[in-house]
Amino acid sequence: MTLRGKRILVVEDEMLVAMNIEDSLLDFGAVVVGPALRLENALELAGQAQFDIAILDVNLHGGRSYPVAEVLQARGVPFIFATGYGHTDDGEMSNSVTTLTKPFRSEDLEQALLGALRDAASRNVL
Repeated sequence: MTLRGKRILVVEDEMLVAMNIEDSLLDFGAVVVGPALRLENALELAGQAQFDIAILDVNLHGGRSYPVAEVLQARGVPFIFATGYGHTDDGEMSNSVTTLTKPFRSEDLEQALLGALRDAASRNVL
C-alpha cells in the first residue's frame, strides 16, 4: 500500500507545521486537502470534502479537534492524531486512534497513515 494519489485532510493550527506536513505528503505522492487551521474550517472540510484519511492536531488554538474526529468517525473516514501535548481526555477515541507525538519524522507520519488505512480496509472487509 502507498499514499500515492490518496487525498489527505490536514488539520493543524501552526502554519509552519502544516507546511512541513504538506511537504511530506506531497513527497509521498498524496494530495493535500486543506490545511484547516481553525476548528470551524476543519469541521466544514471534515463534513463536506472528499478525502481518504485525515491527520488531526489534537490542540487547535486552545480547543480540541475531537468534534472533527467525531464527524470523521460518522463518515467512516480513518484518521490519526498528532500532538505535542498529549490528549486531555482518557476517552475511548484517544486510546483507539494512532497518535503521533510532535515533533515526528516524515517516515513516522507515512507509517501511521498507512497503518490507519490498512486498519480501515481490514474493518471494511469483515
